[in-house]
Amino acid sequence: MLNAIVRFSLRFRGVIISLALASLGYGLYTLTQAKYVVFPEFAPPRVSIQTEAPGLSPEQVELLVTQPIENAINGVTGIDSLRSSSIQGLSVINVVFQTGNDVYLERQFVAERLSTLAGQLPSGVKAPIMTPLTSSTSNVLILGLTSNRQSLMQLRTAADWTLRPRLLAVPGVASVTVFGGETRQIQVQFHPEKLACIIHEG
Repeated sequence: MLNAIVRFSLRFRGVIISLALASLGYGLYTLTQAKYVVFPEFAPPRVSIQTEAPGLSPEQVELLVTQPIENAINGVTGIDSLRSSSIQGLSVINVVFQTGNDVYLERQFVAERLSTLAGQLPSGVKAPIMTPLTSSTSNVLILGLTSNRQSLMQLRTAADWTLRPRLLAVPGVASVTVFGGETRQIQVQFHPEKLACIIHEG
């Protein structure tokens, strides 16, 4: 068999060279039209939803925050799996869609369902937010801040205003999500008794 192929190739060398050149030209053309992906997506489309619930225990977060959000999202078509975790003060839900779905369209569907939760979550619970869309290799580092001398509010302030901007300034870092701790607030509180006295005197 091999001898016949060799004899044919030597006898019709012009045809063989022409076929080889045609194959080479087609290969070069295909190479120029190919789309290069440095980090191809190996995971199905996924939407991550985080909801901060200050002051709630893990059991309360699961019952009052995570379950209502899951119930609202369950009706979205194309869901492959739904995973959630509830820790103190935070609910994280990962919605995994079927492979091949348009992740931008799926995010829109999820956002529409989240908008229906307005007023249904307990008082003090922040609105659910979807984390920025990143690739499958997005989770590079997860770290926590602890201190025996600083309060949770001081740690959260340092993470928001010092650590997060510096991490975002690093080339290649797309997003930095901060959760937990106590967010510093400036509140103006009135004393009704003193206001009543001022109004009465006026």
